[in-house]
Amino acid sequence: MVALEDTALPHGITLRCHTAGERGRPVLVFLHGFPEGAFVWDAPLEHFAQPAHGGYRCVAPYLRGYGASSSPTAPEAYRARHLVQDIAALIAAECGDAPLACLVAHDWGGALAWALAHEHPELLQRLAIVNAPHPGAFARELAHNPAQQAASRYMHFLRRPDAEALLAEDDYRRLFAFFDAPGCISPAWLTPAVRERYRGLWRQGLTGACNYYRASPLRPPRKDDPGATAVQIPASFLRIDVPTLVLWGMNDPALLPCLLDGLPDWVPHLTVQRVAGASHWLVHEQPQQLMEALAAFLLTNP
Repeated sequence: MVALEDTALPHGITLRCHTAGERGRPVLVFLHGFPEGAFVWDAPLEHFAQPAHGGYRCVAPYLRGYGASSSPTAPEAYRARHLVQDIAALIAAECGDAPLACLVAHDWGGALAWALAHEHPELLQRLAIVNAPHPGAFARELAHNPAQQAASRYMHFLRRPDAEALLAEDDYRRLFAFFDAPGCISPAWLTPAVRERYRGLWRQGLTGACNYYRASPLRPPRKDDPGATAVQIPASFLRIDVPTLVLWGMNDPALLPCLLDGLPDWVPHLTVQRVAGASHWLVHEQPQQLMEALAAFLLTNP
């Protein structure tokens, strides 16, 4: 059974979390992306909390700016250092002095997970990424690859000052369209019940979610905005030394497979699983495959 808990962090942010499993057990933390919420991880939380599947303490926060978690209004409050601080503090609150068994993350959650694994490798034993590009690869492709630039053009829309109002129009038509398959086909997993969970989340506010895009320098360049071409990430900031699993839905229309190129140069302890037929929403589309891959990864030596 998934429970709701509020975790007050020392720096004044509170994260509303979905949790399963007993405190004191090894901990798994799951991070969602845009425009999702912690509930997308409910099935893995319940699965891995069971004694037969590890008996983990499982925690999925609503990220800063989402749902009932703290939602500062200023875009500057969504810079990477603040978001990473939230997750590091959550891990400390859950694990004490022990390392996290694994950090599992999708989309924007993955961006935070890559950064945390670089800055604080001592906090986690393993990293599992689901369709979230390594910052070195994302900066490279946004700066130089026209196909990825075109696929990421939506980022400029989400930076608009009126983005929240436009996203809320017509029963969140534009937000639901992010989930559509090619040809504007609503996917089978997006049932009426799942739609209502998303509506309930989005009714709580969209400014925080849009502020992730407003605060980030990684976006496609255009005539009035150099975007990623102005970003220089030192090579020393790109290395990930913890064992890492990357699951990648190969039909992702927003994050292209070219983002997997060069990963072993930055992530020496790397396993990549390409998932044919899955899109960006692999967590919804292939939950069983995700849980099986994560279970096998958790059995590897950290």
